[in-house]
Amino acid sequence: MGKLSDKEAEALMKKWGIPVAMHYLAKSENEAADSAKKLGFPVVLKVSSEQVLHKTDIGAVQAGLHNPLDVIQAYRQIMKNVRKHYPKARIDGMMVQEMASGYETIVGAKQDPQFGPVLMFGLGGIFVEFLKDVTFRIVPIERRDAREMISEIRGYKILTGVRGMKPANLKALEDSLIKISDNLWKTKRIKELDINPLFVNENGVKAVDVRVIVG
Repeated sequence: MGKLSDKEAEALMKKWGIPVAMHYLAKSENEAADSAKKLGFPVVLKVSSEQVLHKTDIGAVQAGLHNPLDVIQAYRQIMKNVRKHYPKARIDGMMVQEMASGYETIVGAKQDPQFGPVLMFGLGGIFVEFLKDVTFRIVPIERRDAREMISEIRGYKILTGVRGMKPANLKALEDSLIKISDNLWKTKRIKELDINPLFVNENGVKAVDVRVIVG
C-alpha cells in the first residue's frame, strides 16, 4: 500500500467533484510569503510530504497566519518540527492554503474485509477526537442514507446554526457523501480515505486536508 501525494489526492477530489481549498506549493519561506500574498490573508501553512501522515500531531500545520512575517516564522517552525519527528522524510515543500470557513466535519472510509468499503461521517476537531461523534454506512449509499448519517450524530444541531452562524448547506454535504460513496464503490484500489477537515458553510463544502491510501 502507498499514500497518494497531496497533489494526487487533490486531483482525485476534483475528479470526484469535491471542492478543494485553493493553495500553492512553496519551496522556500520567501516563496511561501509571496504565495500567501496572492491568496490573501489569513492563510494556513502545512508541510507537503508523503512520509508525514499526521501533520497536526507534530506541529506541521500552522493556521491563522495574518502577514508575511507570520508565514516565514511558521515555515521555520514547521521545518524544525518535521525534522525532529521525521528526520528522514522527503519534504516536497510547504502548502500555502486559503483559510476555509464554516463547520468542521470529517469524512473517512476504509475497506472492511467482511463488508467492503465503509463510509464514516462526523464533526471534526475535538468532536471526533474526544467524543467519537461519528456515523457509519456500508457503501454504496443513497440520498436517504446520507441524510441519516448527518442527522444521527449527536452534534447535528450545531450544523443547523449556532451563536449567530448561518446553517450549513446540508444538501451540499449530502451530495459530497454520495459522490464519495459512488466513487469508492467504483474504485476498489482505495484502502483508506480521510478528509479532515471538510468545511461546510451556507455556500457549500470545501476539502482542506485529504489523505488517501491505495493498494
